[in-house]
Amino acid sequence: MAIGNYKENLEKSMGMSTNRNEDIRKSIDPTKPHNNLPPLPPRADIETRAILKKCLKASVALAELRIEGKRIPNQDVLINTIPLIEGRDSSAIENIVTTTDELFEHANLDEEFDDPAKKEASRYPTALKYGHEAIVNKPLVTATSVEICRIIKGTDLDIRQTTGTTLRNDRTGEIIYTPPEGEQLLRDMLTNWEKFLHSDADIDPLVLMAIGHYQFEAIHPFIDGNGRTGRIVNILYLIEQELLELPVLYLSRYILKHREKYYKLLNAVTYQNDWEPWILFMLDAIEVTAIWTTEKIRAMDELMTYTADHIREQKPKIYSRELIDLIFIQPYCRISTVIEAGIAKRNAASRYLRELIEIGVLEEHRPGREKVFVHPKYLNLLKSDGNQFDQYQNP
Repeated sequence: MAIGNYKENLEKSMGMSTNRNEDIRKSIDPTKPHNNLPPLPPRADIETRAILKKCLKASVALAELRIEGKRIPNQDVLINTIPLIEGRDSSAIENIVTTTDELFEHANLDEEFDDPAKKEASRYPTALKYGHEAIVNKPLVTATSVEICRIIKGTDLDIRQTTGTTLRNDRTGEIIYTPPEGEQLLRDMLTNWEKFLHSDADIDPLVLMAIGHYQFEAIHPFIDGNGRTGRIVNILYLIEQELLELPVLYLSRYILKHREKYYKLLNAVTYQNDWEPWILFMLDAIEVTAIWTTEKIRAMDELMTYTADHIREQKPKIYSRELIDLIFIQPYCRISTVIEAGIAKRNAASRYLRELIEIGVLEEHRPGREKVFVHPKYLNLLKSDGNQFDQYQNP
């Protein structure tokens, strides 16, 4: 069975091996289950000078992200937005393509995609939210990852029991990697993975996360959904270790931009026991992503303040903090959205939205029978790599 999306990226990376690495690779037959996957901790120096220096920089970037996140008065603004674009890119790593507009429209209007793959992408924030709530009461364990994968896939799956799981090159059909087989063996490996993540060893938690992510992907515990589940687990682990407070680190953006390198380095650990480049890659992903997310949140806060001032000046009678929060929490909304938020009854809610259109904050769309009110300036900010936004035009 060909699954997952290591696939072509792994094949490209394996073609770049040196003769020495080819010899090492021959000791692991990619066509046979990797049942001898070494347990954790790795037999390698995992806290080199370069790794420790990079850990410090990544930790500082995460600390700044935590501080900036607290500047948003209503944290639902962050929870309802950044996980959606994280889900878009995490799915894109698996070649599931959706747009930010599609995801926000379906999520905010509580509608489902017809396309099964896009349905899975839209479930990513739900799975992340479940995991975030789950680790409040218990440590991050295998059962958490199982439920996360079930939510993403929309089916009652469990740890793989059947044989024949392989990762193949889409073009040639060549087997690139065969993960371990046997339910009990997989559960034993996951138990080792759990214990390593929560060990008392004096290892930086960012290093533990990087190593744990490799191990989870190498175990490949599910028939499908391993990559997306593993990337959610990364975020949850950082929250569990109190390096993040909210699941808002947009880590998949970096991995998507460097996808070929991501698979190449995963492959290098498997076939060459080459841990340092992999760990450095993941630490760089954390640092770069934390800086990017911090800047994005700062821009969101600036746009919220600017929008509030604009509404207060142009339409003081409809201004309220709750209305401002709503159009940032749900950049696609209906009249019923305002009513359900307890902001106004139907006639007033309709008038509020019309007046926001008059002053250029919202736009009216009619994709179906019911009007939809869209916050384009905010959506453009979320979609853009940059953090600039245009001024509102006064009526």
